[in-house]
Amino acid sequence: MSRNINIFLKKENIVLRIKDDVEISEIIEELKEKLPELKKFYQEEKTPILITGRILKSAEIEEIQSLINHEIKVKIEFDSPRTLGLHGIKKTFKKEIEVSETKFYKSSLRSGQRLEFEGSIVILGDVNDGAEVIAEDNIIVLGSLRGMAHAGAKGNDSAIIAAHIIESPQIRISNNIKERQREEIEVESYSYAFIGADGNIQME
Repeated sequence: MSRNINIFLKKENIVLRIKDDVEISEIIEELKEKLPELKKFYQEEKTPILITGRILKSAEIEEIQSLINHEIKVKIEFDSPRTLGLHGIKKTFKKEIEVSETKFYKSSLRSGQRLEFEGSIVILGDVNDGAEVIAEDNIIVLGSLRGMAHAGAKGNDSAIIAAHIIESPQIRISNNIKERQREEIEVESYSYAFIGADGNIQME
């Protein structure tokens, strides 16, 4: 059986993680194969399902939701934005973001690429594994952040990092470093990072 979809049982939900760069036809076929496995979790309780990983289009979201709900009547949530642009980042920022000069990068960053700016950076794409983004202020990624991101690089503790999904093994804000193991990244989805009241990087 293909491994494009991984299932994780968590306390508050069941996570279906879809790998990136997979065609929707492959996702649907594998999901059909895994529905019997998924149904085993539903003897009595109706734990919500969270679908994360690959960014899905609205039509793909509806197709997946319809397929699951045909077999299991359960609430389904998607990490993928249903609208484009900044409105697609679903998390609400809990702190005011300081205004700064902003650089827009209209592409994805490939492995080995490095982008620096003395202000904030908005990337209209993904930051792939092996790429680096360094900003004096904030970093916003409209796609997936898998590479290393360093916001507030000159000591700005108010800087934030936001993305559709943060999958980086390491992020930095000011002089603080947050490292995550691959196993944690696979089961915990975050889209916002900032320095909390305790002086450490918090992720939501």
